[in-house]
Amino acid sequence: MLTTNLAFEEWTEIFGSERLTRALLDRLTHRCHILEANGESYRLRQARKRPNWNPSSRHDSNPQEKDK
Repeated sequence: MLTTNLAFEEWTEIFGSERLTRALLDRLTHRCHILEANGESYRLRQARKRPNWNPSSRHDSNPQEKDK
């Protein structure tokens, strides 16, 4: 089992080489089942229920927001 929060298109950022990434994905996805889970994170939902939850204290709260 392999899990990631990156789309396949973003894997080249990790592995560097498009050719290497294509070969890796070809081997990983051959005869496999890909399950895509969309929606709110279970852990985030649980964290929001805590009385001391503070979203601004999270280091990785929203990486896109840091670019703005």
